[in-house]
Amino acid sequence: MAKTVVLVGALDTKGREFAFVRERTAASGLQTLTVDFGVMGEPAFAPQVDRDEVALAGGGDLAYLASGEHKDEAMQTMARGLAVVVRRLYDEGKLDGIISMGGSGSTSIATTAMRTLPLGVPKVMVSTVGGGDVSMYAGMKDITFMPSIVDVAGLNRISRVIYANAAGAIVGMVKAESPASANQEAKLKPLITASMFGNTTACVEQARAILEAQGYEVMIFHATGIGGQTMESLIADGYSVGSLDITTTELADTVCGGVFSAGAQRCMAASRAGIPTVLVPGCVDMANFGEIGTVPARYRGRLLYEWNANVTLLRTDVAENQQIGEMLAAAANAATGPVAILLPLQGVSMLDSPGGRFWDPEADAACYEAIKQNLRTDIPVYELDHNINDPEFSWQVANTLLELLGKSSGH
Repeated sequence: MAKTVVLVGALDTKGREFAFVRERTAASGLQTLTVDFGVMGEPAFAPQVDRDEVALAGGGDLAYLASGEHKDEAMQTMARGLAVVVRRLYDEGKLDGIISMGGSGSTSIATTAMRTLPLGVPKVMVSTVGGGDVSMYAGMKDITFMPSIVDVAGLNRISRVIYANAAGAIVGMVKAESPASANQEAKLKPLITASMFGNTTACVEQARAILEAQGYEVMIFHATGIGGQTMESLIADGYSVGSLDITTTELADTVCGGVFSAGAQRCMAASRAGIPTVLVPGCVDMANFGEIGTVPARYRGRLLYEWNANVTLLRTDVAENQQIGEMLAAAANAATGPVAILLPLQGVSMLDSPGGRFWDPEADAACYEAIKQNLRTDIPVYELDHNINDPEFSWQVANTLLELLGKSSGH
């Protein structure tokens, strides 16, 4: 049976464009299914799922929304409804890929629905905002954005090429098959998520080798804000059986207003999912900013390190480390599964080591004491007289997680 590409869009204002893409997609041998989320004029062609059904799924009344007096409410309702419809189509086996086109409004509605789909399901968004910052539309999902170049408003010598390329992209994605060996390996090996930074690379790589030797697949995320959010999204979606959260530096950015903040809920996903978790205050000695001229004035008198031309690191102080420690304790306390915390007494990063640029035992101790003072009494804390990147610490981190998972690597 041919696979199905679902096209979602406003068929009143973008009908000709969607008809063009639908024809190109169907010509490749794939089935198409169109969902209309327009609310004003009549659709250019009849969709398989009409706007009334979308509005109803979003808890709204189309006649009310079509008056033109409630545009914001209409967009919210159709976004909610489209998300319900798209997810239902996927669950029913009627969606193998999804594509949409439009301006910022249509992009917001369409990507709200795309974000309900699992990773790996092909998603293409042709958008007038596709060449800018699309993080608010993509969220943590693998949505492929294609700049429309011209407005999605008619067929012309430029738009025809863009739309044809978009059709080719979704067709290629849907028809592509993952290598069988990769699928088999993924089924055999349970997944562990891990967080890493340049300053904890040695620790994470050594721990990964130990865990992989025990039959796990370790997926590493760079702790740059979006990296931590993506990791936690996968945990929340049930992909991970264990969390090796070695690099919790994004909490420092949340506290200090840095550019790599992942939000105040960072570290909470594993706790809520109930999976075995090891927490380490890795790289909490540093908050990240852009080039040195972008560092807020309030930090100009503090210890700063120009990591490269685009990244300036702020050494966190005692008060900030105390707050970070409280946040880590709160995350551990919320755990519904087994959790442990490991503290590297000889520094939390490569820079925070005896003699290093960020070595500050007082600040580190403030973090550690805040953790211990606020932690549930049943949660173990292991204090090791090593730097975070020492092999002995890496081994203990990996083995602690293995023990929480019911296994042990031995020495």
